[in-house]
Amino acid sequence: MAIEESLQDDEPDASAPCSVVESIERIGSRWRMVVLYDLQEGEKRFSELERSTGASSRTLSRVLDDLGEMGLVDRRMEPDAPVATYYSLTERGEALCPVFDALEEWGDGWVDEDAEPPDH
Repeated sequence: MAIEESLQDDEPDASAPCSVVESIERIGSRWRMVVLYDLQEGEKRFSELERSTGASSRTLSRVLDDLGEMGLVDRRMEPDAPVATYYSLTERGEALCPVFDALEEWGDGWVDEDAEPPDH
């Protein structure tokens, strides 16, 4: 009986996802990833993000609101006429930059089926 209990204690709890799975669930949607990646270049106006990401204004607005609520994107408004809204990564959002760099390196080496694995 003690061996069975010991083995059961070593099994992962399926109801408690690891931090990788939890992170992907939060930021892993297509548009969230595209916007976060795009904002690595620096602060952008809504219209610039619309053009550079290809997202519809409705989708982009929803995604930016979600990312703002998560503390990943900051929104700044210029009251001048016409009103301009700027978006940028917060410190928390900037912490994802090395993750995007690693994904880009992995993609460069492995996404193209004809590509050879990268040399390290």
